[in-house]
Amino acid sequence: MQNESSIISKVWSFASVLRDDGVGYGDYLEQITYLLFLKMADEFSKPPHNKNLSFPRLKDVEGNEIADGDVCDWETLSGKRGAELEAFYGQMLRTLATEKGILGQIFTKSQNKIQDPAKLLRIIRMIDQEKWSVMGTDLKGKIYEGLLEKNAEDTKSGAGQYFTPRALIRAMVECVRPEPMKTVNDPSCGTGGFFLAAYDSIAANHRLDPEEKKFLKNETFYGNEIMANTRRMCLMNMFLHNIGEIDGKTNISPNDALIADDGMRFDYVLANPPFGKKSSMTFTNEAGEQQKQELTYSRQDFWATTFNKQLNFLQHIRTLLKIDGEAAVVLPDNVLFEGGAGESVRKQLMKTTELHTILRLPTGIFYAQGVKANVLFFDNRKASKTAWTQDVWVYDYRTNIHHTLKKSPLRLEDLRDFITLYNPENRHKRTETRSEENPDGRWRKFSYEEIIARDKTNLDIFWLKDKSLVDLENLPDPDVPAAEIIENLEAGLESFREIVEVTEG
Repeated sequence: MQNESSIISKVWSFASVLRDDGVGYGDYLEQITYLLFLKMADEFSKPPHNKNLSFPRLKDVEGNEIADGDVCDWETLSGKRGAELEAFYGQMLRTLATEKGILGQIFTKSQNKIQDPAKLLRIIRMIDQEKWSVMGTDLKGKIYEGLLEKNAEDTKSGAGQYFTPRALIRAMVECVRPEPMKTVNDPSCGTGGFFLAAYDSIAANHRLDPEEKKFLKNETFYGNEIMANTRRMCLMNMFLHNIGEIDGKTNISPNDALIADDGMRFDYVLANPPFGKKSSMTFTNEAGEQQKQELTYSRQDFWATTFNKQLNFLQHIRTLLKIDGEAAVVLPDNVLFEGGAGESVRKQLMKTTELHTILRLPTGIFYAQGVKANVLFFDNRKASKTAWTQDVWVYDYRTNIHHTLKKSPLRLEDLRDFITLYNPENRHKRTETRSEENPDGRWRKFSYEEIIARDKTNLDIFWLKDKSLVDLENLPDPDVPAAEIIENLEAGLESFREIVEVTEG
């Protein structure tokens, strides 16, 4: 087997070659997903694994298997050449998309985006040269996660909304510290980042027995992802990280998590619900045009009925938790200060759960520009006449903090101070860093009474002076705003270059 750098270099080189042909990272990532799955299925069907995997023959337009049609598997695909390869690959993808189970989930709405058979064959040969089933999960994960991140950086594709910064995910998981034999849910799981981080944390911090290993692999992680392309990437990402079986069931549902309560309860919920304030559904009108309609979820287990997507997710997440379940959720600022339904949800959240920590995040860390978000940490509790929340600890990692995606991306080290002060080993023993002597301390405690007394139970709490708003004698280092302006201009220029390339092509 080739060394790590050689394999990664080869995978990336093909991405660059196809990009010149107008095939973006997202389309390349899709094709890699299809081909990798088929190759690994082929490996698992042979010794020493000997999995009983069944692949259909090509189907006609009505969905019936063609009696003398080729089998839709890796061995057949890798034996084709030229126009025959291109034709078979397209037919095979359409056939596999009609299958049940994980096979159908991987190939849902699949299409061939590589129209040059010679280049398709080169990718097939590249994948065929490696034994992926015995390759280390760290290497496979690095290759695939790298492609996912590159795809997220492509602002034109919009894939960034499904990709949470991995440094933030790892920090959240380090605070929650999931344990073996417990379940983890993400109702909007995107490409599966929270699952991978939780898996790594459990595997690294516990000496697991065979039963615990089996549970971690097959029964720990559950989620929803309504976008077919994103769900397939999530499934492949998990599979490459040794989560789930190639011939087993999938715990990632294509259903909208907000529509109904399926009754399942979990020990942990780790999530970054989709950006966008209003829930909506897309439909085709009588003129054949695509229209969006605001969507309200009428659920008796919700505290408030609202169009606000994040408020709906927050309410849903609380219902997903077991009596002693724990949650860490990324939410935008409007959830913290919005009146009406927002105020009702905040009051009920503080009453029925122990909302104990809020991490204020800076802009410039998400691929969606200008997002102001926070992480809410809360633990579910049994019914009580008095509120469970006593003190809310706030860490301000926003004021006077500057990050950009390219030149100053968020790193785990940037959140190390927060993790230490959060004190995962015993969060009931904490010490404020903000005091009269140190007014610039970023870690501060607020009592339940203080928060309830605030207008609309506003949780958007800050106390540090924004240095960019002080008088002219104390302006911030000009390099900081200049760097941010340059970053935005570069992103804009890159988008224009891509538009020009497409129109000239």
